[in-house]
Amino acid sequence: MYNQKDSSFARKKLILIAQKMQAKGINQGKSGNLSIRITGGMLITPSSIPYEEMKSDDLIAIDLNGENLYKNITYKKEEGNKPSSEWKLHADILKTRPEINAILHCHSIHATAIACHGKGIPSFHYMTAIAGGSDIKCAPYETFGSKELSGKALSALENRYACLLAQHGQVAIAEDLDKALEIAIEVETLAHIYISACQLGEPNHINESEMKIVLKKFKEINYCNSKIGPNT
Repeated sequence: MYNQKDSSFARKKLILIAQKMQAKGINQGKSGNLSIRITGGMLITPSSIPYEEMKSDDLIAIDLNGENLYKNITYKKEEGNKPSSEWKLHADILKTRPEINAILHCHSIHATAIACHGKGIPSFHYMTAIAGGSDIKCAPYETFGSKELSGKALSALENRYACLLAQHGQVAIAEDLDKALEIAIEVETLAHIYISACQLGEPNHINESEMKIVLKKFKEINYCNSKIGPNT
């Protein structure tokens, strides 16, 4: 199983994907957060530092209980930073989903707009299968950073690689950071298309049996993460 050490490469990769997330327009300002599984815990973005200014030694290495991973701080700036307020959500996903190594949470505009109505994204388009199921669920609203939010998100992510968070944003999870970013971008694209399609009325939904076929084909061509089967 992929479980890399905390290294300069891991830190640079996390910064790169965080800045790509901003450049792709799926996140704004200081909102959102990212993490990657490392030996003994995770590397996560800090709280309240703009991504454009974030450096490798700003990232925080913590175990899955939120404690600093090192007795002796390896990166000096890390000591003065705080991990993202959503660290528990990341930790609980990594505890529950051993096949997952990367988590991306963002406030992409169209996905968040749908989530503000407490709705998910139905199977109006075959690409909803990118998230591993026939739809993309929306977790009910809970306060950011709370254990309640973490629990609701875990339920919405069951057998899925993405979910929406009501009145909040979206979460994408994957085997690696590149794939998590790809899924998050696709979720935002689907949300945009869905909102546009709904201007003509609720679009038709693809039925469950057809979505199972799509999921099977996605698995065969490795189009989405392969750990979840086609019958979810």
